[in-house]
Amino acid sequence: MKYTYRKLSFFALGASLFFMGCGSTTLVSTPVENIDAVPLKVSELTDAEKKNWGHLDLIADTIPGMSVDKAYREIIKNRKGKTVVVAVLDSGMDLDHEDLKPVLWTNKGEIPNNGKDDDGNGYVDDVHGYNFLGKSYNEQLEYVRMLRLNIGDASDRAAARLKLDKEYPEALQNKQQYEQIFQVVKGADEVVKKELGKDSYTKEDLLSIEAKTPQMEQTIAVLTQMFTYGDSIEKVLSELEEGITYFTEQVNYNLNKDFNGRIPVGDDPYDITDIVYGNGNPNNMVETESHGTHVAGIIAAQRNNGIGINGVAKNVEIMSIRAVPNGDEYDKDIALGIRYAVDNGASIINCSFGKSFSPKAEWVYDAIKYAESKDVLIVHAAGNDGLDLQLPENKNFPNDHKFENMEYVDNLITVGALTSSYGSEMVASFSNYGSQNVDIFAPGAKIYSTMPNNTYEFQGGTSMAAPAVAGIAALIRSFHPDLTAAQVKSIIMQSGLQTKTSVIVAGDESKAMSFDKISKSGKMANAYNALILANNISNGKMTLESNSK
Repeated sequence: MKYTYRKLSFFALGASLFFMGCGSTTLVSTPVENIDAVPLKVSELTDAEKKNWGHLDLIADTIPGMSVDKAYREIIKNRKGKTVVVAVLDSGMDLDHEDLKPVLWTNKGEIPNNGKDDDGNGYVDDVHGYNFLGKSYNEQLEYVRMLRLNIGDASDRAAARLKLDKEYPEALQNKQQYEQIFQVVKGADEVVKKELGKDSYTKEDLLSIEAKTPQMEQTIAVLTQMFTYGDSIEKVLSELEEGITYFTEQVNYNLNKDFNGRIPVGDDPYDITDIVYGNGNPNNMVETESHGTHVAGIIAAQRNNGIGINGVAKNVEIMSIRAVPNGDEYDKDIALGIRYAVDNGASIINCSFGKSFSPKAEWVYDAIKYAESKDVLIVHAAGNDGLDLQLPENKNFPNDHKFENMEYVDNLITVGALTSSYGSEMVASFSNYGSQNVDIFAPGAKIYSTMPNNTYEFQGGTSMAAPAVAGIAALIRSFHPDLTAAQVKSIIMQSGLQTKTSVIVAGDESKAMSFDKISKSGKMANAYNALILANNISNGKMTLESNSK
């Protein structure tokens, strides 16, 4: 499942209406050290800060960004660097986006659209990557597929049955509530527009109306409450529509045991030897399939072109691999997608997805091990369930430990999400965490990035935190190509900013913990420090401690 956070929380409206909104490392001395004394930011972020907060500097801006702008200004400057290929293993992306088209990876051995495998790599017309999903889009969650096909361990199927029996009725109820609330708000909106004689109005306009009837009084009360969740009723209605779509897709596809989304692909997704499937068009299928586009922009949207945003890294070519549907990804697609990326020159693979059931997990583990053997770094999102991944019941796939005490590879880094508010609330409420199974945290809440059709929007999730770290990794590999994937991982973890500030995890004040205890590094990723440490390691001035203790 694509790891993008959706704002879905209940709040009361009057008396009867509810709206459900959508092992440790040795510390390395770096130029930015004791940050516990950094003052808390009390002023609202400016529009510019909101769109770029992940690149800002904690010391200078009191915002827990990654000091990207500082790194370019003081370290990178006009240095050229080596081109790095970063694979975005995701939902496909808008290959024609104005901020991404100039940074696309191109397979120079392939002639576009001739229906042939010109370079002999086993994939036809893979000019900018590959599409393992063919024409499929909607999919079941893995545990629902397990029940439909009667696969996996008996204990896993039993857990899956309990989970489905709980989640399907909840999704159906949520869908119905969203639809009801949408109609109430839409009706109230139409009444007020007619009363004011305006196509749009402010909260002040609304409160200027004299309620002469109980119906108008109730209408004003409903819309006044809506203004606490958005600065316009249009935006509230849009969020409600997104919620309706989300729960409709859950009911019709993700949690529907009778649905089979793989039919358009035509392969057996549980046969790893059935590999002739998909096509060479890793573009997003529909506008709402935006996840991969947003992720790609965070990593490498063309910098300083006067439009859109700046990606974290320059000197990057983005390889698009479409393997994550609107539902849970198949282990086979992920395993083959990783191998495709490795075999076609990627040195970093961003994986902003995950799931709690994985009947063919060994295929993916083998692919990750293969990537390690080829010196490829994998950056993985920690997940958006607000769970402690150290607890045995909170399984998250893929991972680098197979739920054992030791990591079986040293080329995978798992990333949790930060908010822009330094202090007790800087860990995103949705982010998973774990003293050993999450490696580091990075900006992931309300991140502004590329969207299909040359647009830009804010999205949040550990899906956004992972590409931020992938961008740092790309910078390191660009300017220090002699460093291995394992070294890059260690540098990112050891060079981050560490604090013992008490933070709220999972949005639950009763779960306050010291920030340095919720990940293996105990740190926030920092591009400025990472480049300095990478330079020291590359020049033999310093050695790294192992991250697999």
